[in-house]
Amino acid sequence: LPIARVADKRSRRNIIGLSLIVWSGMTALSGRATHFWHLLLARIGVGIGEAGCSPPAHSIISDLFPAGKRATALAVYSSGIYIGILIGFMGGGWLNEYFGWRTAFLVIGIPGILLALVLLFTVKEPPRGLSDHGAAETEGAPAIGQVVKLLWRSSAFRYLALAAGLSAYAMYALNTWMPPLLARIHGMGSGAIGTWLSLLFGIGGGLGNYLGGLFCDRLGKRNFSWYARLPGIAMLLAIPFTAFAVFQGSALWALITLALPIFFLSANLAPSIALTHGMVSPRMRALASAILFFVVNIIGIGCGPLVTGMFSDLWQPALGAESIRWALATTLPVIGLGGFFFLKAAKALVKS
Repeated sequence: LPIARVADKRSRRNIIGLSLIVWSGMTALSGRATHFWHLLLARIGVGIGEAGCSPPAHSIISDLFPAGKRATALAVYSSGIYIGILIGFMGGGWLNEYFGWRTAFLVIGIPGILLALVLLFTVKEPPRGLSDHGAAETEGAPAIGQVVKLLWRSSAFRYLALAAGLSAYAMYALNTWMPPLLARIHGMGSGAIGTWLSLLFGIGGGLGNYLGGLFCDRLGKRNFSWYARLPGIAMLLAIPFTAFAVFQGSALWALITLALPIFFLSANLAPSIALTHGMVSPRMRALASAILFFVVNIIGIGCGPLVTGMFSDLWQPALGAESIRWALATTLPVIGLGGFFFLKAAKALVKS
């Protein structure tokens, strides 16, 4: 939140470049950890660095693209997440298997520092509010509390943020616990798991993310509520396929069916950001993204892997290795609830 507040006032390009140097350097340092606290502090540094990238990047993109094209543009940007997952899962899995986890951290971290220099010397920052006819150039950036109050007064934003958080809960739970499920239940090695999941999350998630933004922009021209309605429908469609993937007896079929919930659960990110940016002025957009991501991360990253792991530990004495399946099955009602809240957000948009 504080970094995003600065991004609404200062150079967003410079903030992104500095953040990239911090998180890449901290990723490399993770590979040099000698004890738990060293690793923990390095991972916290990665989190702080990453926090300075997306909110200012979202703000720049919203300056470059008008509302009717914004979700597609944000989806193209967000596809970088899934390309990164593809490279990380595949490269990380095989690097870990042959060279160890320390080498994996170093190989992934160091190139980011070089990329930061490329970004700082080649990317030009657009005028603030360019797609809104330069309306923000004379505006001041409001305080964090003002933007929080503005967004929280909107029932559409409240439903939207909660729904996006529940979608992230399920996605991060699958991302974290499907690898051990495939290892414990189906006997797969880390290299094979990394290869398969890199393709599923990278290609399936990337396509779901891009098509979600593209179709929301197209359908939204006729009815703006589609920016929330389409992600809601997609989440509900993910429920049966998540169950199939978790309870399949065959590793191959578990992986094939996993592709569909990944596809459907990835469809809401770009439309959620686009909707949020439409609720605020250009000088609030980096902070608005950070507020949305704060809610999404507390529910998604903060609770999804943790609660699922707690259920697996709780049921392990009675169920053995099968406990991880039933723990992942607890994401099914969460997905349904997320779909419901997206549809509630769509209704609130119609009323507003």
